[in-house]
Amino acid sequence: MTGVAAFVDGLPKAELHLHLEGTVEPELKLERARNGIALPYASAAQLRAGYAFRDLTSFLAAYYEGMSVLRGEQDFYDLAMAYFRTASAQHVVYAEVFFDPQAHTSRGIGFDTVLGLHRARLDAQAELGLRVQLIMCFLRDVSAQSALATLEQSLPYRDKIIGVGLDSDERGNPPVKFREVFRRPQGG
Repeated sequence: MTGVAAFVDGLPKAELHLHLEGTVEPELKLERARNGIALPYASAAQLRAGYAFRDLTSFLAAYYEGMSVLRGEQDFYDLAMAYFRTASAQHVVYAEVFFDPQAHTSRGIGFDTVLGLHRARLDAQAELGLRVQLIMCFLRDVSAQSALATLEQSLPYRDKIIGVGLDSDERGNPPVKFREVFRRPQGG
């Protein structure tokens, strides 16, 4: 490693745009798939080779397949801690990370289960010195009514979520579609 590369590697860093569900490593994906989820891969290497994305649609297919293995609170915790350990090893000291509750609650997983991410957030601070904030996203390619329902589900946890955003397929799904969701008063 050159002097400049070593210098940059050693600098403290901030991660300001990362979707946690997109960090599912092949090994974790295969391990969690053993909980009754069929995946078309025989190995982590084969799975990694399938990460040749041509466009947003092919990326989202792998993204949603990866999140399908997340079912229990421990799955969300393990996903987050795996990323937080990697980030810490790269000298990330602060991270604002996105998560997609709609993609999970639509599969019958409780919002509280998804917030296994919060427990990992607390452990990342205590064990790694990594400060993490959670940003909830609404899926653009799902209805505004679904986003509003997700917002309602999130309100008991608003002290654990610093913001909201939009993600997923942008085509035909402009931010204006969610105008009323973002205008909704949050209450006390």
